[in-house]
Amino acid sequence: MKIGIIGGSGVYNPDMMGNVKEVKVETPYGMVLPLMGEAEGHEVVFLPRHGTGHSVPPHRINYQANIWGMRALGVEAIIATAAVGSLNPEMAPGDSVFVDQFIDFTKNRRQTFFDGRENGVAHLDFTEPYCPALRKTMAAAAGELRARPGAEFAFHEKGVYICTEGPRFETPAEIRAYALLGADVVGMTSYPEVALAREAGICYATIAMVTNLAAGMAGGRLTHEEVLEVMAKNNSTVWAMLQKTLEKMERVYAAEACTCQEAGRDFTKVFGHIFGENQ
Repeated sequence: MKIGIIGGSGVYNPDMMGNVKEVKVETPYGMVLPLMGEAEGHEVVFLPRHGTGHSVPPHRINYQANIWGMRALGVEAIIATAAVGSLNPEMAPGDSVFVDQFIDFTKNRRQTFFDGRENGVAHLDFTEPYCPALRKTMAAAAGELRARPGAEFAFHEKGVYICTEGPRFETPAEIRAYALLGADVVGMTSYPEVALAREAGICYATIAMVTNLAAGMAGGRLTHEEVLEVMAKNNSTVWAMLQKTLEKMERVYAAEACTCQEAGRDFTKVFGHIFGENQ
């Protein structure tokens, strides 16, 4: 099975992969330059969301090209990582959250492959926006890692991710409003990435790493350096979780049912000829 990994802030170098090579993928939305390799018996496509050295801000990420490129390379499931702030006192810095819902507060992003005209219009069901089979696999992997002697991390099997436009951090007033809406964590990248993956028929789930309490909850100022510092401290945990998830893909994920790929039928109907899928 070919797995995609999208690395968020602080997750740039896929040390767990062997036989690594860079590939170029031309898409209708621009070129993507992922790394391809092998890990735990799977072909893995790794893409740093913000580019090497965090050079692309969240509102300028080419989400359409990234997901199209994954689809073009035959990726069937994507595990994304993301740094988030917490609005939920039970989700502390250093915790991982396998989010199951999102609230979209972005403003200026191209968020669909179906923009009318020759691409048509599609309305997809988003009752379960993050693949339940993939989330269950990640939870099983995290549970096994946490059971090891000396393991010191917590994880949450559910959470609501509110996605803001960025690149600025949120105000305390915004955070209070988002909490009233039911958000648990806040970040700037999950949307439209999750929606585009569903349109393309790719299973998608996120490991959201809590790096800080959201604005106004802990006092003091927020800095991007703080986010990167916490991510660096927890980098080994993130990679261990990714590796263990890959290890469990054949047993846990394969045994679960999801409709993510089925949801991509409209994508195949419109774009399948580009990939040689509906000749």
